Amino acid sequence: MLQGFPPVIDATTHTLILGSFPGEASLRAQQYYAFKQNQFWRLLSGALNDNLVELPYPQRLQGLLAHGIGLWDVFGACRRQGSLDAAIRQGAPNDFHALQRNYPRLKTLCFNGNMAGKMRAQLEQMSYRTLQLPSSSPAYAQMRFEEKLEHWKQIVERNDAPRRR
Repeated sequence: MLQGFPPVIDATTHTLILGSFPGEASLRAQQYYAFKQNQFWRLLSGALNDNLVELPYPQRLQGLLAHGIGLWDVFGACRRQGSLDAAIRQGAPNDFHALQRNYPRLKTLCFNGNMAGKMRAQLEQMSYRTLQLPSSSPAYAQMRFEEKLEHWKQIVERNDAPRRR
């Protein structure tokens, strides 16, 4: 079984972006969205109007948290050959009940792609607001970057909490 990463979250996080499970490049680097062709950091930079792409990884995470945004995946462990979501087998969901207990300010979950979004109904039953986003993966090529960015801007539009820095 492959093991995922802990959540990037703190007591002020109100929005969590959920992927499915880290790809091979991310697992090797021990960093969320480490595959250079993945558009995640570009999309978030555009949505937040804050250039996270140029920052070293620890500062990227600090930048996200400064906006009240965290990161995690729907699966904490799985079996998978390669990096495609379609290859995920025996996915073990992360513990969202513990997350809800430990981070009561967390109100919104954003799903990066359809595989992550398969848990949307279950997590809405826990009273989370949700947002389905087009995948930042280069494998999802049905939508141009600019179109994806318009959807990703909803992360900020739905968020009325002030930014801290």
